[in-house]
Amino acid sequence: MVPDGLRVYAIGDIHGRADLLDELHRMIRDDAAGWEGDRIIVYLGDYIDRGMHNREVLDTLVHHPLSGFRSIHLIGNHEAVLLQFLQDAEIARDWLKFGGETTLASYGVRLQRSGATIDSLLEAKATLQNNMPPEHLSFLRGLRLNYWIGDYMFVHAGVRPGVPLDRQDGNDMIWIRNSFLKSREDFGKVVVHGHTPMLAPEIRANRISIDTGAFFSGHLTALVLEGGTRRFLNT
Repeated sequence: MVPDGLRVYAIGDIHGRADLLDELHRMIRDDAAGWEGDRIIVYLGDYIDRGMHNREVLDTLVHHPLSGFRSIHLIGNHEAVLLQFLQDAEIARDWLKFGGETTLASYGVRLQRSGATIDSLLEAKATLQNNMPPEHLSFLRGLRLNYWIGDYMFVHAGVRPGVPLDRQDGNDMIWIRNSFLKSREDFGKVVVHGHTPMLAPEIRANRISIDTGAFFSGHLTALVLEGGTRRFLNT
């Protein structure tokens, strides 16, 4: 359940698909047109990497939020790695292996996936720092690890089984997979998450997965919660 008079929309991993984000925003706006209560939209992280329009995604989230909604932005592992790159250029050797080159390119940074020297990594770091709008960096640094409302906890990747929700490790919340996905434990809240792509949204007794692989599938998913009901919007 979510509190009466509230409708919650949660959006899964976007990964640089600004086109799909715009389309899903239109769908959400239309869906909520007749709703007179409060509206919250929760973004589950992984706004960047893999897709080609990463800067545009952040522009939309920063400068064009949906009017009439309270927006909650969570951090995904891809945003965490970008922030780490701005502190330690050598992390790019790993980042480039899972999609970082498209984010760098969207800010005018060219870096080869293999054979990068420390000098080229440091140059890429400096160029990204110069080219990234301050509003984008401030947005990334302000992302939340989780959000709770009613019977639900929203998080990027999941939670560690056996650990109380209020004592979860931040690294687990943005990176965990198998032990969480396989768990049948009652976590105390239904965990709404992304991070692990599925062909379709997956509802379990203890969790709801809404990463439908937008980058490669063309399907970006929103979970809609109202009272005790659950439904989905998909591009």
